[in-house]
Parts: sequence; structure tokens; C-alpha cells
Amino acid sequence: MTSFAIVLLAMIAAFLGMRLYSVLGKRTGHEQEPVLPRREEPRTAPAPLRLDEGDAPAPQGTAPDASGLVYEPGAEIGLRQLLATDRHFDAGRFMEGAEAAYRMILEAYWKGDRDTLRDLCDDDSYEAFVDAIEAREKRGETLDNRIVRLDSAKITAVEVNRSEARITVRYQADISAITRDAEGKVIAGSMSDAAQTDDLWSFRRTIGSNDPNWLLDEAETA
Repeated sequence: MTSFAIVLLAMIAAFLGMRLYSVLGKRTGHEQEPVLPRREEPRTAPAPLRLDEGDAPAPQGTAPDASGLVYEPGAEIGLRQLLATDRHFDAGRFMEGAEAAYRMILEAYWKGDRDTLRDLCDDDSYEAFVDAIEAREKRGETLDNRIVRLDSAKITAVEVNRSEARITVRYQADISAITRDAEGKVIAGSMSDAAQTDDLWSFRRTIGSNDPNWLLDEAETA
């Protein structure tokens, strides 16, 4: 065999090796791996928390969870059903959006920002927020609230119907709240004492929709 033929065979072998690697080295979606992600590190919220200059500095984002999971054990079956229906769903990415939505919706409600609420809520939730805002405005009251810290956010339940998915998230946060009257006087709350909240919010989305956004469907205190 000539040296040219040996070189040619070596090149063919190298090419075949690269082709095999390009196929076998990629995930096909059938590997045995955890279906649901863990938090590798605490995430930072898209927007900084608004704190008064006199307030003690507080960490931004969600406090680290020792388990690293973004869901409670009871939600795993529902999450697997959702993943079987929508292979593009990512629980970790959903929770990043859910944490941001919690801040944005609360701040929009406190400010009376109807446009932001319209973008993030379904019709029933939007109308409930607007009714509360209008009642507050009639009384001449304003809210001066701040999220001091979002301690925890986890998926607690997942429901999958034929065309719609519904995910419930439990938020535990420290919120400083003040209500002022028309003259700016404090009539309720305190900025020095943050109240601990435990909220259950449900988000829904049509499976297969071109719109990737999840809308707030229901909000209640746990």
C-alpha cells in the first residue's frame, strides 16, 4: 500500500470519527438524567430592589435553597406531565420569570400601573387589581411599599389540561409597607418593620401557543 493510500485512509477514519462524535456527543432527549433542574446558585433579579438610603442593605434576588430544587416534591408528577406535553418547558427558566413577575406585579399594583398589570395578568386578575386600585384612589390613599427580600420561591403544583397548563408558585418574602392618606400622612404600616408574607400565585399558559408568556391567573395568601 502506497503512502498516499495510507494517508487517505487515515483521513477517512478521522472524518468518520468526527461524524460519530457529532451524533453520539449530542443529547437526544432520551438520556437518563434529572428531568427537573436544580438551582446552581442564587439568581439576581432583573431590577435592583428599591431601598431607602437609611435602610440596612439586603441581598437581592432569592435566598439560596439548601436543596437546590425549584419545586416542592408534590409538584414533580405534574411537572413531568407538563414536560411530556411541552418538551420546550424549562422549570428553572420559568422560575426566573416567575420571580421577576412577582416583583413587577406587586410594584405595578402599589403604583397603580395598569399597563404593566394588563401585560402580566389574565382578565380576572387584572380586573381585581384595577378594582382595588380604583377604591384606593377614591379614598385618596397611596402605598409606599418595598420588597426587602424574596426569601423563597418554589413551584408547589402543576395542572395540565388538554390545551392549558397551570403552575402554582409559593412566594415567601419580607415586605415593608406604608399606607398614606391624601395629605401624605402615614395611616397604616411601618418601613422599619418588614412583614413576612406567604403567597400562592398561579400562572397559566396555552400549551403550544406562540406566545411564551405566562399570565397571573390567581393570587392568594397561603
